[in-house]
Formats: sequence, structure tokens, C-alpha cells
Amino acid sequence: MTNRSDEEKLLEAVALLNAKMLGLILGISFGLMIFIVTIWLVIKGPQLSPSGQYVVGPHLQLLSQFFIGYSVSYIGSIIGFIYGFAVGTISGGLIGWIYNGIVLLRQKY
Repeated sequence: MTNRSDEEKLLEAVALLNAKMLGLILGISFGLMIFIVTIWLVIKGPQLSPSGQYVVGPHLQLLSQFFIGYSVSYIGSIIGFIYGFAVGTISGGLIGWIYNGIVLLRQKY
């Protein structure tokens, strides 16, 4: 077992905290972005497509291919927030983890 200094322990704890915070911030940002855009399109109302049908947010509706249960509706905005939060949290945590690993590796050498 190696004896690490208090400074090294503190650095690792701060690095871990930064990864968690980045995950939380990206999760909230992604979730809110999907939620706000979905609500905006629902309030805006349906638009007439070139085929003569009324559609609400055809481009955003493509998210339903990746997010099961998502649709451009009020309920869909909540489901989109949950999926956006999950994807953002995982992405932010992974980015923070990789970044902190590189920083700790460079600090050793």
C-alpha cells in the first residue's frame, strides 16, 4: 500500500467532484434544452407540410427514433427532459472522467 500525501488525496477528490459536476450540469442543460424546444413547438402549433398534412416539429420528432416514448407533446417534453438529462449526465461524467484521468496521468510525469 502506498502512502499518499494529503495534497494528492485532495486533488483526486476535487477531480472526482469536477466529473460529477460536469455530468450534472450537462444533464440539466441537455434536458432543459429538449424540454424548452418541445414546449415551444407545441405552443407554436402545427404547420402545414408540403404533402398537405399538419405536423408539429417534424425534425424534432426524429428523436423518437432514439428516445422510446418521446413525441412532440406536453408529455413528450417531460420524457425528453428525462432522456436528455440521462444522456447529458453520462456524457458529462465520461468527459470529466477522461479529462481528469489525463490530468492525473500528466501530473505523475
